[in-house]
Amino acid sequence: MSQKLVIKLTQGVEQPEALSQAFTVASTALASGIEVSFWLTGEASWLALPGKAEEFKLEHAASLTDLRDAIIAGGAMTLCTQCAARRNLSQADLIPGISIKGAASFVEEVTADHVQALIY
Repeated sequence: MSQKLVIKLTQGVEQPEALSQAFTVASTALASGIEVSFWLTGEASWLALPGKAEEFKLEHAASLTDLRDAIIAGGAMTLCTQCAARRNLSQADLIPGISIKGAASFVEEVTADHVQALIY
C-alpha cells in the first residue's frame, strides 16, 4: 500500500527554520518514494509567486528553490483558496505547477487512508 504525506506550511520567511524544515521533509519524503502533497497557507502563500523562494537564504539549508521545484515535479503543491484571495493572488500569478484549492480538498486529503499530515 502506498503512503502519502500531506504538509501544511503556515509559516513564511519570518520563521525561516520552520519554513526550511517543511520543504526539506517534503523533498526527503519524495526521494523516499512517498507521495507528497504540500499546502502553502498563511504567510507561506507568498512562496507560490515567482522569485520569492529565490530570495530565501538560510545557513546550512538546501536551496528553497531546488526543494520547491522538486516538490512541484514529483508531488503536488497547493495554495489555499482563502489565503490566495486575502493576498489578491490568482492562478495567473503563481509558479506553473501550483494549484489553488480550498479547505474541502485539504480535508479530503488528510482524512484518506494511509495519509500522515504535518503542520508547520
